[in-house]
Amino acid sequence: MPSRDFESRKQEFLDFYAAQLPTLKAAAASYNALIHAILSNLEGVNIAKFECRVKTADECVRKFKRKYRNFVEDHSEDYAIQDYITDLIGVRVVCLYEDEPPAIMSRVREYFDVIDITDKTSPMEDSESEFGYKGIHMDLRLNQQQSQLTEHHAYADQAFELQIRTIIQDSWSELDHKIKYKKSIPTNLKRRINILSALFELADREFLQIRNETSQALALSRAEDEAEGALGEADNEPLDAFSFVAFGHKHFPGYEFDPQKVEFFLDELLHDFAVRHAGWLFAVVQKHVTTVRHYKADFQHRYPSSSFNPFTVMRHCLYLEDKQRFRKTLRNSAREAFEEWLQRQPANSTSED
Repeated sequence: MPSRDFESRKQEFLDFYAAQLPTLKAAAASYNALIHAILSNLEGVNIAKFECRVKTADECVRKFKRKYRNFVEDHSEDYAIQDYITDLIGVRVVCLYEDEPPAIMSRVREYFDVIDITDKTSPMEDSESEFGYKGIHMDLRLNQQQSQLTEHHAYADQAFELQIRTIIQDSWSELDHKIKYKKSIPTNLKRRINILSALFELADREFLQIRNETSQALALSRAEDEAEGALGEADNEPLDAFSFVAFGHKHFPGYEFDPQKVEFFLDELLHDFAVRHAGWLFAVVQKHVTTVRHYKADFQHRYPSSSFNPFTVMRHCLYLEDKQRFRKTLRNSAREAFEEWLQRQPANSTSED
């Protein structure tokens, strides 16, 4: 039997927790900031959110009682609850796609020593019938280089848990925690929960496949555009995001086309101006782009802080092609300024072969 009862160990832990709480909170904020800094610009990884927390004292005690108390009291007369709670501090990184956690883990290893890793993903993927929470939990401590930095001295030896999961896995975890009495519910309800879990897993996989196939389609569209050289072969091809972005990257190098802006622009062309063919749009832009770039240079010389992005260039090209049809592609003030500039140009200077 233990030399002291559980209640005394519990009180010792509560005293420890109260004394350490300010340091734990500071460490949690610092670890979260460091993780944010090293992952925010990690190439090929899309982070949806960062979270951190300090586990409450009651949560710690409940975890110890549930997972460790019986074993510890059967094998040891002297123990401290805090020695068994490795996730007093928790940081969570939620990424978009299920192929991104390995890159996150690799970057994290550059700044932290790994105490332990719990991979909750592989057992699920190796099973034919098991579904449920998937994610990776890493128990970490600052490595020697990081622990020597002045800002980390106060908690250099403080371990914490880093959870890495996708946004789909995170959603499942949040919902799964709300389901009560999972171990004792009827079989038909357990089956429905498993079906839901499988659907979440399928969604994770499908989002990854859609991303990959979208990237492949965009790369193919760029390659075809470069191979064709002339646009005549694409005259009757439908205007879509892939052909548009491929054209944009070729003729406006260095500009990053935001997907939402692309979709908004194409939707406007299709529904407001009945522009349906890629070749026609691209030919119009090529026909008038030199004139519009001359105007852009003059405009930005007079208004240095003004924006004149490729979408704006294309709007002006469309207006030059058919001023009546594309009158509303420019705002009144923009149209008037463009017309004033056109009137100042020498005769025939705005016509192009």
